[in-house]
Amino acid sequence: MAYTTRRGLSDTMGKGGTRRAHARPPSAVRVRIDRLIREIAKFGAVGGAGLLVNLVTFNLVRSTTDLQVVRASVIATVVAIVSNYIGFRYFTYRDRDKSGRTKEMSLFMLFSAVGLVIENGILFAATYGLGFDSPLASNVFKFVGIGIATLFRFWSYRTWVFRALPAREAVASAESFLEQPQRYLPEDRAPRQFQRAR
Repeated sequence: MAYTTRRGLSDTMGKGGTRRAHARPPSAVRVRIDRLIREIAKFGAVGGAGLLVNLVTFNLVRSTTDLQVVRASVIATVVAIVSNYIGFRYFTYRDRDKSGRTKEMSLFMLFSAVGLVIENGILFAATYGLGFDSPLASNVFKFVGIGIATLFRFWSYRTWVFRALPAREAVASAESFLEQPQRYLPEDRAPRQFQRAR
């Protein structure tokens, strides 16, 4: 047996008199939070792969060449930037605006360069300013630099590089609004699914 509750939602009496309420659709805020969580997860997946590429390249260059630690780090960062762009463009932000690819790549390189300075600036300060130049210390400070630079990259990439399509947020908000129950309509004007079952 179905009946209308105070808020206009249809409740159903199940076996044994158990009441089951129809689930409400998620609010616009909840939709945005869920989308941000998925974006962070995808960004983290690509960033994790980039971190692996960065550290492997860094240690490979250090062990096979006579380059100084910061130069080896810069080379590793550049290789990681290239792999990250592919991952971000075709996985994390594949649904974002694809027009103006030249501008997108230019902004990506600009913000990546800032991230490169942050990442390798920390390594430079630790190596030449504090005297931490052992392989273990270099990897630790390299990792710390990557972490700080990643926070900057996440903000800059999602804000300036891989921008959401203009209509995307508006459509999501409209869909969320339309899915909300009509709470304030009189019963005779409410949609059928919210009226008392006869």
